Amino acid sequence: MISSEWKWFIEFTDPTQAHMHGVKRYIYSGKTAYQSVEIIETDFFGRCLVLDGKIQSAEYDEFIYHESLVHPAMVAHPDPREVIVLGGGEGGALREILKYSSVNELLMVDIDREVVSLCEKYLPEWNGGAFKDPRTELLFMDARKYMENNHKKWDVIFIDITEPLDDSPAYLLFTREFYQVLAQRLKENGVIALQAGNLNPRLLQCHGAIYNTLKLAFPHVESYGAYIPSYDTVWGFLFASKDKSIREYSPDMIDNIISKRSIEDLKYYDGLTHLHLFSLPRNVRELCCSEKRIIEDQYPLYTI
Repeated sequence: MISSEWKWFIEFTDPTQAHMHGVKRYIYSGKTAYQSVEIIETDFFGRCLVLDGKIQSAEYDEFIYHESLVHPAMVAHPDPREVIVLGGGEGGALREILKYSSVNELLMVDIDREVVSLCEKYLPEWNGGAFKDPRTELLFMDARKYMENNHKKWDVIFIDITEPLDDSPAYLLFTREFYQVLAQRLKENGVIALQAGNLNPRLLQCHGAIYNTLKLAFPHVESYGAYIPSYDTVWGFLFASKDKSIREYSPDMIDNIISKRSIEDLKYYDGLTHLHLFSLPRNVRELCCSEKRIIEDQYPLYTI
């Protein structure tokens, strides 16, 4: 029975399927030039950032998402020094990247300055001081335009953006043309990691299409996923490299690298978790392989 004591936030994952969250209070609600923004306090997951009607991260479990996005790629690189995050609004990815003392340059390129400011004001724990770290630079502009016009090469590239909605500029950061630009902006031993959609077997078309498209630009592309409680699903990520497979790393190798780099405050990621992340079930692997679509500028992918 639905209690009348609560306000309810309903997040649709399909026109006929949704999740409901009991809301204690609305901390912020408004619109920027690019998207609608809500910051809500729920009873179950704590404070949540909601963009265009979809929960992006929640106080209770944002560390699962951000550690899963960041650490496989950072561990796979032998000496990550120059790192860029495309998107990254609330700053959780920056927080995790800065745990590596080798990093001496970290650039975050996000189109929506207002979202970043709201997160810094209302969700400061997410960035954990990363916005003010001397290694960090924030740049507010279209990430695709930046990458097309700036020829600097990076050790690690992260793409931490919203899903490709039809009224959002994010859809142009999921295309073959953009991934080919990224391949040119990556050093020879560099790696890429990105969030890549829902791994619910009924909603795999997005992940499969992103995988196919990324394969056109990188020889090594591998899917992985983590269950995010506030999403109520296993969320997909992709790892890409010119010269290495992430599957070469055993749990012991992962733990040794974490220890040698003195990464001591992880809540989720370690060697066994790494093995779990990259061990997707058979039906998900087969459905991903069955998707044939390639995403291009003229043939974009949109989600609801």
